[in-house]
Amino acid sequence: DVQLVESGGGSVQAGGSLRLSCGASGSIYGDACVGWLRQAPGKQREGVAAIGFNGNTRYADSVKGRFTISKDNAKNTLYLQMNSLKPEDTAMYYCAAARGSCSGGNWPYPDFFGYWGQGTQVTVS
Repeated sequence: DVQLVESGGGSVQAGGSLRLSCGASGSIYGDACVGWLRQAPGKQREGVAAIGFNGNTRYADSVKGRFTISKDNAKNTLYLQMNSLKPEDTAMYYCAAARGSCSGGNWPYPDFFGYWGQGTQVTVS
């Protein structure tokens, strides 16, 4: 089965940057919709960004222009470059994957994804 492991979280001041990484145990990034979701205390888990097997990307409005999602299929690694971080970006960030396409409006919703990492905390002060 596919296992996802995130890294790169931490604490940063507002305006700073962080880069999250997600390594996969299997070759899933070449034929799946993969993405980052986050959950802040007391809030529902929400989609942040996703990238399809063809490289098409999708972003939540709240992170457009600040976050960039990318992947390296050969290294089975997914990335999230986060710039101009704001306190409201504080959350647990999860890497997730779903077999199939990111299209159809499903990607922001947690139920769409069948594979999850354990999460990495991002704190912006």
